[in-house]
Amino acid sequence: MAEHHHAAAGSPAQPDDFNVDEKWADQVVVLSVGGSVDMLSAPWLTDAIESARAKSPTGMVVDLSRVEFLGSAGISVLVAAHENIGDSGKFAVVADGPATHRPLTLLGLGEIMSLYRTLDDALSALADR
Repeated sequence: MAEHHHAAAGSPAQPDDFNVDEKWADQVVVLSVGGSVDMLSAPWLTDAIESARAKSPTGMVVDLSRVEFLGSAGISVLVAAHENIGDSGKFAVVADGPATHRPLTLLGLGEIMSLYRTLDDALSALADR
């Protein structure tokens, strides 16, 4: 079931070229992101991460497989999410393709957070921990 977030008065609507779906695999929440993650959409990604985290998942995967553009604002959101979830253990990012994998690896984020090429890889890694 898709949840529709109604923007509060005065806050911008979710950009047309951005979407995020929350799914669950056992106790792990998967946020599947599509479109452009930039200054306009980054707050929406933060909201999705925070609302998922509030449900106390055992792990979180942010799946960027459908993302066409990942800007610095979006990368900042991932870093913040990793720091917030960090020690409770399980945070993974699925990034495959030049738009997402390349900027994350160039910035060295593969050193601080778990990057996977596929959702299956990320889920099995979180399940093992």
